[in-house]
Formats: sequence, C-alpha cells, structure tokens
Amino acid sequence: MKVLYFHQHFSTPKGSAGIRSYEMARRLVKQGHHVTMVCGSYGGGETGIEKTFENGRRNGVVEGINIIEFDLAYSNMDGLVKRAGLFLKFALRSVGLALTQKYDVLFATTTPLTAGIPGIFARWLRGKPFVFEVRDLWPELPKQMGVIKNPVILGLMSLLEWASYRSAHRCIGLSPGIVEGIAKRGVERGKIKLVPNGCDLEIFGDQVDLWRPDGVKNTDLMAIFTGTHGVANGLDAALDAAKELKARGRDDIKLVLVGQGKLKEQLQQRAEIEKLDNVIFLSPVNKAKLAELMMGADIGMQLLANIPAFYYGTSPNKFFDYISAGLPVLNNYPGWLADMITKHGCGYSIEAESAKAFADALEQACDDKVNLKIMGGNARALALAEFDRQSLADGWINWVTGALK
Repeated sequence: MKVLYFHQHFSTPKGSAGIRSYEMARRLVKQGHHVTMVCGSYGGGETGIEKTFENGRRNGVVEGINIIEFDLAYSNMDGLVKRAGLFLKFALRSVGLALTQKYDVLFATTTPLTAGIPGIFARWLRGKPFVFEVRDLWPELPKQMGVIKNPVILGLMSLLEWASYRSAHRCIGLSPGIVEGIAKRGVERGKIKLVPNGCDLEIFGDQVDLWRPDGVKNTDLMAIFTGTHGVANGLDAALDAAKELKARGRDDIKLVLVGQGKLKEQLQQRAEIEKLDNVIFLSPVNKAKLAELMMGADIGMQLLANIPAFYYGTSPNKFFDYISAGLPVLNNYPGWLADMITKHGCGYSIEAESAKAFADALEQACDDKVNLKIMGGNARALALAEFDRQSLADGWINWVTGALK
C-alpha cells in the first residue's frame, strides 16, 4: 500500500524534535508499505536529507521513507503572523501533491491544524481515503491561552477543524480529551481511535552512558525538563520552585531545562536577576544525547500552564521519554497524566501554580532516594506494559491502512 504522509514538523532521531511520525513511517515500511513523507524544515528537527533545495524543495530516501521536504523554515521563536503564513504555504504546496501523487491512503497529522487541508481536497476531489491524526485541540487551546482572540480567526479555525474531522474517513486522537473533542464535532465514535504517544524503549534503555551538565554534582538531585520554552509550558513555575528552594537553603537540588523557545531568553534573564544558580539552561540535544542526560537525572518534570484544555487534551512527548528512561515524573497540572502517575505510583502529582507544593515534592524526592528509585521502576514498568511504541504502532498501522476498506 502507498501512504502519502503529511507532517510539517517531521524529524528523525538526529534532531531534537518528537519522532512519532518517523517511528510510524519506519514501521509502515517494515511491514511492506510504501511511504512518502511530506514536511517542512523544522527548527530543531532533522529530516536526514543533506542535499540543497531546488525550486523550493528537496527529495531523499531515509531508512526506506521517501521524503519530500519543502524549503519552509519554521521555528517556535517566530511570531504568530509568520508562523501562520508558513502553515498556509505548507498546506497549499501539500494540496498540489495530494492532487497529483499516486497513493492509496492520505494521512495527515497536526500540528498545525492546516495539516488537514490536503486531506480535505484529496477526499472530495479525488475520493481518496483520508486519515486525520489530532495532537492538540484547535482552536480550543489557543483560545483558552489567550494567544488568539480575534473572533473571526477563531471562527475560521473552528470551521477548518470541523471540515477536517468530517472529511476524514478515520481520525486518531493522542489523548482521551482529544478523542472526546473530535466526537463533540459530530464524528462517530467508531471512526475515532485513541493512539497516545509512545515510549522509545530502544533509545531510552539501560545501555547508555550517563552525563550531567556543569554545575550539577553527583550528590545533587537533578530534575530535568525537556521541551519547548514557550507560553504553553509555563516554565516560570519551575523558576518559582527554584526560588522557594533557594530560600530553604536546598542547594542540593538542581533544575535543568533543556530546549529552546520564545520565552527562553526571558527565563534566563529572570534566573540571572534573581540569582537562581540552581536552574541550568541547556540547548536542545538529539535523542541519543538526551537518553544519556536522562540516565544521569533523578526525576523528570512534566510542566504546562494551568489551562483546562491541557488537562485531558495533550499527549506530551517528554512524559513518555521520562518513563521510557525509568524516571519518576513530577506533574504540575491535573488531568489524565496526573491520574496515571497517581495510579501507578510513578511520581508526584502536585497542585497547579503552587511553588510550595513544587518545592515540597522536590525536597521529598531528594530526601527519600529509596522511594524515588521505586517510583522510577514503576515508571519503566508502565512504559513497557502500556506504551511500547512497537505495540502502539501495530494498532496505528491497522487503523490507517484499514481506511482503504
């Protein structure tokens, strides 16, 4: 079967971005299917193609995946207008491929929401099976965050969301809240499948060398955050906790923030002004280096701004990386991940927007390393039992290829 796969932010493990699409495409190829991946150039991502662009695109084959990469450089440092323009340009170029390429099933994954546009055209102009994967609920998330307030724009986004869901023969949601959100737009439950992010157990295994950044002693508790430093991530909460820990004299607890984003410079400036030398900022690293860093860490921080749409409507890569590495998780907002952490005893679920609760949890983790190790074992057991990427991929592939029937 030939699958035309659209993901604007595609990356291989050589980059520092999520690799869900890479893993799914690779497993499609392993099962004998032909995959053409269409993407843009994502900051922090690596497609594996090194030759220069010609006429705004370049083609290549990486581990059996045919890749078409458009010369559309995206960064989460860009402003809203620039990002919106890049999203629309990618969608328009993708429509051209959807109408001309030879394929059996078209698959598109967000973000952005405009990823569904080529699928809409393929469904209604060519009668092609279309499977739409939803990673975040738009426009609900930007609306609740206050990032987009214009009612006209929100209305157009809502219309695009509805058209994408209703045009798709099948949908995939990455969290329970996303599945619920799709159903609320009138899609039959039988056409929606939950396939959360998975654990890359081969990458985050026991057979890696550990390392710690400068400023972190072997005796320190090292709490790590890996991901975007943006509005949605609410990383001021980490700095608030660091400030509280400094006031308590707990210099044996270090918070390491790995990644890039629009607010990183602002966060660094705050840490410098407030003399928070217990917070260490690192640039993004590839998956192999990240696995080594996590092996040297004691706990992973799953942090988001306290926005209700996040509670059940996200499936963060970092959470699954943490438990893959056998790290207990400190989670600072309610929802399905908090419930899971509590149920399986694999970390701490703390009150949102409470620097005291955040600092208390880190102190408890530091002072009870025996229990922390038990939590880490529970995290790894959860990764193996419920979120092995291999097992999840098999169900995903059956769902996607089954759309042809």
